[in-house]
Amino acid sequence: MKKCIAVINLLTVLLLQVNAQEMVLSLDTCVAMAMRENTQLQIAHEKAAMATDTRKSARTKYLPRVEALGGYMHMGKEVSLLNAQQKSTLQYAGTNIANQFNAYAQQVGQTMPALAGAIQQYLPGLQQSVGVLQQALDQVGNSLVDALRTDTRNMFGGAVTLTQPLYMGGKIVNGNKMADIAEEIANIQIDQATDDVRFNVENTYYLVVGVEHKKKLADEYAALIAKLEGDVKKMIDEGVATKADGLKVSVKLNEAQMQQLQAENGLSLSKMLLCKLCGLPLETNISVDTTMKVQAVGEINTTNNRNEIKMLSKAIELYDLKVKTARAEHLPQVALMGGYMVSNPSMFNGFEKKFNGTWNVGVMAKIPIWDWNETRDKVREAKRQSNIARLQKQDAEEMIDLQITQCQFKLDEAKKKMVVTEKNYDTAEENLRCANLGFAEGVMTTTDVMMAQTAWLQAKTQKIEAEIEVVTAQLALIHAYGN
Repeated sequence: MKKCIAVINLLTVLLLQVNAQEMVLSLDTCVAMAMRENTQLQIAHEKAAMATDTRKSARTKYLPRVEALGGYMHMGKEVSLLNAQQKSTLQYAGTNIANQFNAYAQQVGQTMPALAGAIQQYLPGLQQSVGVLQQALDQVGNSLVDALRTDTRNMFGGAVTLTQPLYMGGKIVNGNKMADIAEEIANIQIDQATDDVRFNVENTYYLVVGVEHKKKLADEYAALIAKLEGDVKKMIDEGVATKADGLKVSVKLNEAQMQQLQAENGLSLSKMLLCKLCGLPLETNISVDTTMKVQAVGEINTTNNRNEIKMLSKAIELYDLKVKTARAEHLPQVALMGGYMVSNPSMFNGFEKKFNGTWNVGVMAKIPIWDWNETRDKVREAKRQSNIARLQKQDAEEMIDLQITQCQFKLDEAKKKMVVTEKNYDTAEENLRCANLGFAEGVMTTTDVMMAQTAWLQAKTQKIEAEIEVVTAQLALIHAYGN
């Protein structure tokens, strides 16, 4: 199909380069060109491609999600595990002990002089030992305070997490089903746009065919009048006809020429419309196949295959799934989680000023308890949308049945009309032949001949219109069934 369209495009370009050459278009060629150029059909294809992308995206909801997170934070104060009093106690632990020892020694000297005199000789050694212990304990306290310092004013952190949905209340499953239905609806819209393009092109093509026939009929009628005018002039010269007869024919010839002009203008406008549908410049010189014969399309498939009904049926399925998706908000959601996180400072080996991390794994469950009836209202909304779609489908089916009945009536009427107009045309043609013979033999007047010509023109015009009406009625009935 693509190769055929490419060939058609190439031929179109070559033909357009030769302005003086007329482009002869068949019905299939016009349909193919219109399919390529129609904007609504292109939009339908883009929407179908979007629906396909959405369906592919919905499939990924089954798969685990991997995310990376990193950050930096500067704090005005660092986190402290010890308060100010605890820090002071640890930093001056030795000093506090030494002060307590000296205070106790003074208390002993004051309350027990005899004991104080006995230990006076050992007091310098004890004080020296207490001084050494004081320094050691102060150093240990300062070291402990420094070790417990967090230094969290500049914090760096990062994590890689993996989340695998286990149960989402049916949201993922229903979401994928909705994406599938949306893709089917988009493809149906392509079919509908294609049918509409074909239907419009076919109707316009047969419109051009009908106007082309009328143009040829106008030319033929003008030629008949012109021939009659020539014969009347000869008869006037011979004295067997009056000037009044010549004036009558001249007026009729002017009317015929006016009909020619109207037919030419109508043909130009109808061709411009066909060019627009085919994506050609409006001034393109085209012609259509006027040798087509009017014939019945045979047995018409009466199965209702309208794309509108298909789309509404899919819409009902879509809204039913939307109801289930809304109900899923009431159900618990369970997911498997795992990952690796790292921080600086780290707390996995005391407080260290370096990056360190660990892995984690767990299960997360989310259970809705109360949402102020938000989910209930969403379910009701989805149900109402589903009911609206059902009512729309019912209404569309009734309207389509009515349209099919109207198209069937029009087709039956057009067929009967064509039979009548064919009989009228045969009668008018025989009447014109007899009028011409009678005029040549001098037994019929100019007025009789012109009346016969007018009747012949009217009968053939009605015959052409009836033939085109049969074709368009058949197309309308087929289109109404969606087949």
